[in-house]
Amino acid sequence: MNGDTAAQTPTGTDHTAEGGVGVPVLTDQPSSAVPGPRAPGLAPGSDLLSGSAAGSEADGGPDDGPDDAGPAPGPERPAWLRGLARFGHAPAPQAPLAERLVPPMPDGPGVTPDRVAPSALLLRLGVALPAPLWSWLCRWAGWLGPVAVAVFAGVLRFTGLGQPHAIIFDETYYAKDAYALWHGGYEISWPDGANEKIISGGPVPYRPDPSYVVHPPVGKWIIGAGEQLFGMNPFGWRFAVALLGTLSVLMVARIGRRLFRSTLLGTVAGLLLAVDGLHFVLSRSALLDLVVMFWILAAFGFLLLDRDRTRARIAERLGGLADSAAAQRLNLGWRPYRIAAGVCVGLTCATKWSGLYVAAAFGVLTVLWDAGARRLAGAGRPYLWTLVRDVVPAFVSVVVVSVVVYVTSWWGWFASSTVPGKGGWGRDWAVGRSTDYPWIPEGLRALWHYHSTVYDFHTHLSDPHTYQSNPWSWLVLGRPVSFFYESPKQGQAGCTASECAREVLGIGTPLLWWAGVVALVYCLWRWAARRDWRAGAVLCGLAAGYLPWFAYQQRTIFLFYAVAFVPFLVLAVTMLVGALIGPPGVSRDRRIIGSTAAGLLVLLIVWNFLFFYPLYTGETIPMDDWRRRMWFTSWI
Repeated sequence: MNGDTAAQTPTGTDHTAEGGVGVPVLTDQPSSAVPGPRAPGLAPGSDLLSGSAAGSEADGGPDDGPDDAGPAPGPERPAWLRGLARFGHAPAPQAPLAERLVPPMPDGPGVTPDRVAPSALLLRLGVALPAPLWSWLCRWAGWLGPVAVAVFAGVLRFTGLGQPHAIIFDETYYAKDAYALWHGGYEISWPDGANEKIISGGPVPYRPDPSYVVHPPVGKWIIGAGEQLFGMNPFGWRFAVALLGTLSVLMVARIGRRLFRSTLLGTVAGLLLAVDGLHFVLSRSALLDLVVMFWILAAFGFLLLDRDRTRARIAERLGGLADSAAAQRLNLGWRPYRIAAGVCVGLTCATKWSGLYVAAAFGVLTVLWDAGARRLAGAGRPYLWTLVRDVVPAFVSVVVVSVVVYVTSWWGWFASSTVPGKGGWGRDWAVGRSTDYPWIPEGLRALWHYHSTVYDFHTHLSDPHTYQSNPWSWLVLGRPVSFFYESPKQGQAGCTASECAREVLGIGTPLLWWAGVVALVYCLWRWAARRDWRAGAVLCGLAAGYLPWFAYQQRTIFLFYAVAFVPFLVLAVTMLVGALIGPPGVSRDRRIIGSTAAGLLVLLIVWNFLFFYPLYTGETIPMDDWRRRMWFTSWI
């Protein structure tokens, strides 16, 4: 996400000269909320590695916690701290309020100076870049790394996108529904043999007979956009989803950079998402779940931008000094980023109903962030004042806006005919039907009836499926989903052995997910014990996409639903990588050991992705190679 401009955040400084590792420097000088030039040699005020931001609220809780809500300079220290002082303990210097509200961003336009000193690391390696080129690279490092991993992800996702040349798994629903939406505004009932006719390249057997469907239309409109551009074929119906998958890699890199105040860790997050198998497979399939993931991630990114923008405005209005009365009275004003987040939440719900839980989780998250900002600014009873001043605007921005977006997304169904059999399914239900609520338009009453039947369908869906799984097994990849499978014989489909296998397996990169389990434990500790708001934010996003499924364990559900929270799993692993590298100021040996361990973890994850790559893309491989990749019998 963007937001490097000086108008949004206090200044940081380029840290590329230190090899990508910022060393926080504290100062007793007051800091203006309006960004200005940083003193020479001052590095970003963030812990790029372990999450302990100098002068920031890295140790804060979901509402930023007691460490960042420290009183204005001068109050007497608690007795236990005074006791520790007898043993030589000295509290860390207090950073200026502006930097505690909005820790400085790393290098970027409006942040990095025009001239940057040469990198000591590169000089030791004998590399001396021209000063203008080096300064330009430092200034745009915040975009160069994320864009590079996004390009890498795009090449992976678009290469051979039309293969397998088949309608795989639930593409049989969404590819055809998408075509119907673009040609008639509502989903239709397709004739027998439609799949074969479509794959053969013949005329599409479209007919206007309405069909009952159980998912909202936005994801299908997006899939249909690719069909409009490239035709009704596998490449066409997978194109738009592959594009969103590529853009989500760029977004998670920028989000990680803003969350951890580190271009290095942001780029690592983008790379890890690029090589996650489940994200990769869903990016190359015309299913709705990758679209759901994209809008969830976009909403989270906008909320992060809103958080920084709002806190910068608070610091500016307070003049860099905590003021209880002023912090209580503050009107946080127009918040376009939070409204944009509400639009994205609405688009999530308008793709799949699982977005409803995201709306609730993110609504609570942004309110807690507001309470933390008021508390840090010195407000007494910050939760009360947040309730009075911030809850209603947050509700309107996230919930009301998302409802409006959701209802609007059904415009094609609303515009269809109310003549029975001539419009969308159930469009004619309210025509001439008596009601106790005649003031509600017929279209809305019909839509409500439609949704009541859809709700009944979702809550009672229990049709057994070979590849269904329980959410308890998702994080350890207990039961993946086979989207496509063939067993070509020698001489068929590129088979050079006596027997071959060709499969598209919906499974995450195992080492990434298993490291993610450890990373989630680490994030839980950071959030509960160290009150780290960033760990809480990551856990909130993951919980919104994961925990609701435990309420529907009797329902037929699949592992690929988990793609909705994969970006947050990746961010958790990235936070663990930062902890392995170590905080600023550690010894050189600690840094070397930690960086080696972190680099080895990332390299093993990339290798693991490449090892399973044939199973992600449907390549024809000898059966023995296929068996070597079936690490557990539950994967078959």
